[in-house]
Amino acid sequence: MITMTTATPYIVLVFAAIAVIVVAKLLAWPFKKLIKLALNLVGGVVLVWLVNTFGHIVGITIPFNIFTALIAGILGIPGVVLLILIGFFI
Repeated sequence: MITMTTATPYIVLVFAAIAVIVVAKLLAWPFKKLIKLALNLVGGVVLVWLVNTFGHIVGITIPFNIFTALIAGILGIPGVVLLILIGFFI
């Protein structure tokens, strides 16, 4: 017959806490990547909007399509600079 000692609930609680910490650590990595991607996306879209709003003064525009949105979203500000440089050479 298995008897429950007074320490058994505490042992289960310790193992449950360790399991929660391990799962939280495993889920934190993708969440950090998603946050970084979202920040790049917002920064890139805002910069493309600013370039298209004020860039016509000096003749700079970036056509907004799926490809430019992906480049600006994934790479962020360096991606928008890349799109401007590509626009000069094409």
